[in-house]
Amino acid sequence: MTSMHTWQSADEVDTAIGQMADQLGTVLAARAIDRPLMVGIHSGGVWVAERLHQRLGLQEPMGQLDISFYRDDFTRIGTHPQVRPSDLPVPVDDRHIVLVDDVLQTGRTIRAALNVLFDYGRPASVVLAILAGRDGRELPIEPDVVGLYAELEPGEQIKLTGPEPLTLKRGRVDPDSHQDGTAFDADPTARSDLSPSGDANTDERGDSTGQASGNSNSHANDAGNGPTNGHSSGAG
Repeated sequence: MTSMHTWQSADEVDTAIGQMADQLGTVLAARAIDRPLMVGIHSGGVWVAERLHQRLGLQEPMGQLDISFYRDDFTRIGTHPQVRPSDLPVPVDDRHIVLVDDVLQTGRTIRAALNVLFDYGRPASVVLAILAGRDGRELPIEPDVVGLYAELEPGEQIKLTGPEPLTLKRGRVDPDSHQDGTAFDADPTARSDLSPSGDANTDERGDSTGQASGNSNSHANDAGNGPTNGHSSGAG
């Protein structure tokens, strides 16, 4: 049984995304990055990326990643993702990527997302932006930009609901369901990529078959060493 309650309201999430935009602008300026390519991870990361993209006034279309089958714990969490194609509007070689997800939990979603990116090419760098961070990560993944942070009790998770409005919920989840935070669509009937329960099969998704290039233990913004990781779907 899942027992979740609202942790951050729509207004609070909007404020956090505004703070993320300010942080991200500072990070990009410090690194002299003027043409970043923003990429969101299905589904929650895309919802957050769309808002950041608009606030920053980026002209280049944003990309979207589906990491289904790229997570290394696919068989353990037992998800049944419906695969959607990733959409990257331009080649990623030598580009500065802003990778966006909703919740950074174990770190496995980000690792999988980096694996996907490096299957498309070799970025110059990757900046990781996360709406909500938490303790309990299993991989050495650290965001460059984070909107909120929570210290959770054992068994608790954070989930983003959306796409309109965006709210964050926290609570305990049945251990037989997703092991990590998952973005929930507020209108399950409106999307075809949802499981029967209405969960978007996006955040901490599985990947036992996808093979990645590069060193999975490198830091997210160390593009030169290959992919490492990072949720959504409560993000990894």
